[in-house]
Amino acid sequence: MSSDMEAHWNRVYRQKGSNGVSWYQEKPTLSLAALDRFGARPTDALIDVGGGASSLVDHLLDRGWEDLSVLDLAQSSLDAARLRLGDRGEQIVWIRADITQWTPPRSYDVWHDRAVFHFLTEPAQRSAYKAALAQGLLPGGLVIMATFAPDGPEKCSGLPVVRYDAEGLQAEPGDSFELLEDWREEHVTPWGDRQAFVWCVFRKRS
Repeated sequence: MSSDMEAHWNRVYRQKGSNGVSWYQEKPTLSLAALDRFGARPTDALIDVGGGASSLVDHLLDRGWEDLSVLDLAQSSLDAARLRLGDRGEQIVWIRADITQWTPPRSYDVWHDRAVFHFLTEPAQRSAYKAALAQGLLPGGLVIMATFAPDGPEKCSGLPVVRYDAEGLQAEPGDSFELLEDWREEHVTPWGDRQAFVWCVFRKRS
């Protein structure tokens, strides 16, 4: 992605704030439930791809998680999260990077992505993302991923997206990943609109 894209997302966060964007959740209920349901533990290493100002890491810190990383293209979103967390933010590894140009320096047990993958409209972008996923996730590791459903928005924050049904999203990671479960979400934005999401959970084959 270009520097123009980085500037776009920084502008979105500065103008709307972390709780004024369409994907804002006071509590990431479905993400936390998925972590519980599929046996993720506080001793696991988790990366939240596109996590930005999400409160997921707040809740995981409350649950005793220690090895947490957040990756986002927009420095302003990471800054908002660090400010919110105060001293607790020092426990998080903050990564300002474009996921399509990032090489994981280590491996993780859990890869969480709520609403980044659907912004990757070019095949080369998706291939780069999946290469990072394959390198950055340990064998047996979990992938928790959500994208807009076919009846979800065609654009988000002024940018086009690729919408997926469960079958389409299941096909993306490839044969190295086993689908564990999929489900649908009707997310309610801060201003009351409904947005349809598809979620999939995968396990990387050993």
